[in-house]
Amino acid sequence: MKRKVLTAGIGCIALLAGIAAASAQESIFIQLPTYRTGPYAGSGIPIANGMHDYLRMLNERDGGVGGVRIQVEECETGYDTQKGVECYEAAKAKKTVVFNPWSTGITLQVIPKAGVDKIPVLSMGYGLSASAQGEKFPWVFIPPDTYWDGASAVIKHIGEQEGGVDNLKGKKIGYIFLDAGYGREPIPLLQQLAEKYGFQLVQYPVPGQEMQNQSSQWLNVRRDRPDYMIIWGWGAMNPTAVKEATKIRYPMNKFYGVWWSGGEDDARAGGQEAKGYRTLNINGVGPDYPALQDIKKHVVDAGKSQVEAAKFGENLYNRGVMNAVLMAEGIRTAQEITGKKAITAEDMRVGLENLDISEERLKEIGLEGFMSPIKITCENHSGHHKVYVQEWDGSKWVQASDWFEPMTDVVGPLLQKAADDYVAANAPWPERTEACARS
Repeated sequence: MKRKVLTAGIGCIALLAGIAAASAQESIFIQLPTYRTGPYAGSGIPIANGMHDYLRMLNERDGGVGGVRIQVEECETGYDTQKGVECYEAAKAKKTVVFNPWSTGITLQVIPKAGVDKIPVLSMGYGLSASAQGEKFPWVFIPPDTYWDGASAVIKHIGEQEGGVDNLKGKKIGYIFLDAGYGREPIPLLQQLAEKYGFQLVQYPVPGQEMQNQSSQWLNVRRDRPDYMIIWGWGAMNPTAVKEATKIRYPMNKFYGVWWSGGEDDARAGGQEAKGYRTLNINGVGPDYPALQDIKKHVVDAGKSQVEAAKFGENLYNRGVMNAVLMAEGIRTAQEITGKKAITAEDMRVGLENLDISEERLKEIGLEGFMSPIKITCENHSGHHKVYVQEWDGSKWVQASDWFEPMTDVVGPLLQKAADDYVAANAPWPERTEACARS
């Protein structure tokens, strides 16, 4: 009898072990590098919350993606490049299916590693603009737009205010930027646009350690009196810049930011005087989307989110949601192509390269009108999709333009040259061997 009980017990343990192993196999691991601490936390926290909450909602509502739960683990970087690389190594060890650097500096460090380690890098709207060229960077994805797209879109909209970009000749455009990889990335494109259209580009770099002390830069702005200002800021730099601009009475409707300089807290810092401040945007603002309401029901109201109730649906929170949508749809596409449920990082690369989020698909997932439809191809890992301009009305962001395309005819050839230059500078750079067609 004892022998039978022992045998049954061993069998039960083996069965449980088998179930546990199967359960482990039927999950998809994603590391989320985040920064909830440090001088960039004001921007990092809402994005982390948005990413986390959308993926959690899919787990709670749908059992994950394609019936497979998403295992999410955050890794705190503090926006520090070295810590980010450490997070990447930890993610690789745990077999993440995708890596989201959330820092241009970190992105630049992991790009050479991605192809070797076969881990797709998703740098949504940031990072190395040249990596949009999929033939040279098969493991890097930068939808919906590159920084060069963003810079061209700002210049395009400014040109419209002047009656056309040809009327920018003789104008002075100031560029205040975080003096790091992030802020320096669009400078080559801005310089080429300045030469092409005849405007003067005046640069105002802001060192990271002085983000909250920009008085000298804005005194120079007051002295130089640029016709327009563009900001490429992040974290504590943004609200400080908006506040300083109001102090020197700079006309806020001539002050433009990239999509990373458009958080509500960024504009609130200037009070009512910040009314008219404009930034690009790539996603909808507010909670009035079915998918956002599902997040509220399954995650926020259930006490499974870190978002403050008043900040739910704000711009950068929704930006995090958008990034999670790209990951989830990449997984879904990979599952459809490979026939697998628990996909690998190599499968995810195929899914991202075949990503096609149509208007119909956006409606299906409860995000109609939330973002521009996105299509990625083998050759184009960005898509150079439409953006819009939002304007601060003193208390909230309002849409101030239709969705419009960046200067793709100008940016495209320049990106190709930049990709060629990058490859030459980092020789020997491996030739692409990954097949373009669906596998």
